[in-house]
This record gives sequence, structure tokens and C-alpha cells, in this order.
Amino acid sequence: MNTQTNAIPKSSFGSQVAAAAPISATRRMYWSLRRELWENRSIYLAPLAVAGLILLGFLISAVHLPAKIRAVGPDPMRQHQLIEQPFMLAALLLMFTTSVVGVLYCLDALYGERRDRSVLFWKSLPVSDLTSVLAKASIPLVIIPLLTFAITVVTQAIMLLIGSARLLGSGFSVATLWGHLALFQMWLMLLYHLVALHGLWWAPFWGWLLLVSAWSRRAPFLWATLPLLAIGLVEKIAFNTSYFGALLQYRFMGGPEGTAPTGDPMSMASLTPIAPAQFLLRPGLWIGLAIAAAFLTAAVRLRRSRGPI
Repeated sequence: MNTQTNAIPKSSFGSQVAAAAPISATRRMYWSLRRELWENRSIYLAPLAVAGLILLGFLISAVHLPAKIRAVGPDPMRQHQLIEQPFMLAALLLMFTTSVVGVLYCLDALYGERRDRSVLFWKSLPVSDLTSVLAKASIPLVIIPLLTFAITVVTQAIMLLIGSARLLGSGFSVATLWGHLALFQMWLMLLYHLVALHGLWWAPFWGWLLLVSAWSRRAPFLWATLPLLAIGLVEKIAFNTSYFGALLQYRFMGGPEGTAPTGDPMSMASLTPIAPAQFLLRPGLWIGLAIAAAFLTAAVRLRRSRGPI
């Protein structure tokens, strides 16, 4: 008697494997980004914690909001400053928090996986060193600015609701609050500031930190800062000039125009010292992006050649 079997012939199994579609580069990048967010939860937990503290502080201060509005009187300029400053302060605190998170992330992104030897496992997967480094670079260049924007928008919207409820409870009109807050315009300026400055303009900064993370065997923070300090010190001693320090200030402190923003630093207008069209035409932007690309290329080569610490 003949018996039937459910076993798949070897030839059929081999043809099925051969017919399986390869993983696309886009999907590999997607899962690499998800891996970074899984392994580095501080990217979103730290700003969420700060946002919670901001809302708690604003909830307490909102108790005195009607009295503050009465104290400034009918002057629209003083009322505008009083109402806008807490919202601007919330945005600045969140931007500072995510900037610190970005620095710590970049310094540990490639150094950490060599230190705990997990790089051996990740290299065994069908993901190239280029994809891995680009995924890590996308965190400070794209993910953190967009995440900062989203958390800031939600935080400021909740602050607006808290302030409105407090004014209604005190017999004030919410028009006093809403009339001095052009939130949609504020959010557009904030998004532009985060993407342009924190992402594109600071690209050489993020590339340098990732390069140091791929190269250093210990204390990446020292290796990221000491060479910059040494270059500035040698220049000062040898030539009595400070061009390198001015260049760093132009890049990281002075904004895209190379000068400190004018006007009230606690105003949303201070976030956009230069128009988007002018920003895209700045030679410094494209030079910086080229330098960042060189740093990332070196980081890819180092990740490919260097093993665990």
C-alpha cells in the first residue's frame, strides 16, 4: 500500500527560497531606525519628562494668571509678553533637553555597540555599515527635531487649555489669552528653526560626534572636545588669532547668519533670524553638509574595520 507524505521536495523548497523577494533598502533603513528608538528610549522619554514638569509648573503658575493680567494693565505689548513668555520658555527648555539628548546619543551610538560587543551581532544581520550609520545619523538630523516639534506642540496646546480654563474660572474672556498667541504661526517658525538649525545647520557637529564615537576606545566626550580646544589654543599661542573659535561660534552659537539673533530672545520671532530662501542659499550650509558627509563616510569605514573594544 502506498502512503502519502507531506514533505516538500527539495527542488520545490529551493525554488521557493530563490523566489523570496530580497529585503529592500528602505525597509532595512526603517527597521534600523526602529532599532535605534528601541535601544535609546531616552530620545523620547527625556523630553516627555521635561514636558511633564513644564505642564506641572504652568499649572501652578496659572493660578496667578488673572492677577498678573490685572497687574500689567491694558497695555497690549506687556500683555503679549506676559502671555507669550511661558510658551516660549517651554519651547526653549524642550529644545535644550533634546539637544543634550542628541549629543549623548551620538557619542554613544557607535562607541556603545563596540563596548558591549553587540556590534558582532548587528554585523551578522543583512544590514550594511552604511545603512547602520545613516540610521544613527538620522536620529539627530531628522528624528529628534521632528520629535521635539511634536512634543512642543502638544505641550503648548495643553498649556493653552489650562490657561483658558483658569481665565474662564476667574471671569476673564479667553480672547485675552488667544488674542496674544498666534499658535499656528509660532509652530511654523518652531518647525523651521528645528529642521534648519538643529538639523541641517548643525549637521557637521552631529557628524563629528558620530565619527568620534566610531573611533574612540574610551571617553568619547573628551576626544570630541579636546581636539577642538587644542586647535583653538595652538592658534592663539602661535598666531594670536581666534579664527577657529569664531568659526565654531558662527556654527553653533550665532545662528545661520553668523551673528547673535537680535530682538527679544524670549520671542518666537527670534527663532527665525533668516528667511528660508536665504538660508538655503548660504554657502556655509552646503559646506557644512559636505563636511558632515565626509565625517559620516569616515565613520562608516571605521565601523567596517574596527571590532569590539
